[in-house]
Amino acid sequence: MKKSIFITGAASGIGRATALAFAQRGWFVGLFDVNEPALADLYDRIGPKSACCRPMDVTRPESVRQGAAFMAGHTNGRLDVLFNNAGVLYMGRHHAMSHELKLRTVDVNLTGVLNGIDACFDFLKATPGSRIVNMSSASALYGTPELAVYSATKAAGSALTDALNIEFEPLGIHVCDIMAPYVKTPMITAAAVSATSVSRLGVHISAEQVAEVVWKAAHGRRRHWQVGWMMRLLRLATLAFPFGRRPLVKLLHFQTASANEIK
Repeated sequence: MKKSIFITGAASGIGRATALAFAQRGWFVGLFDVNEPALADLYDRIGPKSACCRPMDVTRPESVRQGAAFMAGHTNGRLDVLFNNAGVLYMGRHHAMSHELKLRTVDVNLTGVLNGIDACFDFLKATPGSRIVNMSSASALYGTPELAVYSATKAAGSALTDALNIEFEPLGIHVCDIMAPYVKTPMITAAAVSATSVSRLGVHISAEQVAEVVWKAAHGRRRHWQVGWMMRLLRLATLAFPFGRRPLVKLLHFQTASANEIK
């Protein structure tokens, strides 16, 4: 039987690239997203022999449980990898962002991960050598200006990864995450408001590059995987020079503004 991967946020960007990469290598991919037209287009491209497809909202536990059961029905209960990829990013100064967008960021990026893990847990536990791969970010390394709530959700996700990596080890489930700087996806390129750090760091990573690291994570034993040389350098710098993290973040991410400019 084919190995299988359950992908949230599969309709575009990293999720889509990952689905195509795994399907091309003989895996069965479960495609789940709230974007039904884009989801259907991806399913048509991969085909029913290598994929199943269902609209799903990661913020709703029942929707995710139904998605997991739907996937299990196509794989006889086998689930080798859960890829918690679904996420949202709203950039801008914290005081200028609506409270609703902040809560939605938490709901999708953190609650959505918890819903995925809980809904898929029994299937992962029943599959030898299974893995949970959480999509993280460079902003998990240190609280990032103009991405404050997003950064907080990714830091929480990193802590969750560390804890469950230990807790799930006796159960045979390896837990890890993927850390990447800005990726060329609609979440960044089509954003209504862009953070200062986007122009300073640039957007050099493709969704396909991230998908290749997800592939490695599905077979390797690392806990934190970095995408690209810049991400490796940032992580090394924060580990080697912990007292320099704040100045580095200020330099890379924040544009000095006077009190009159902050409105």
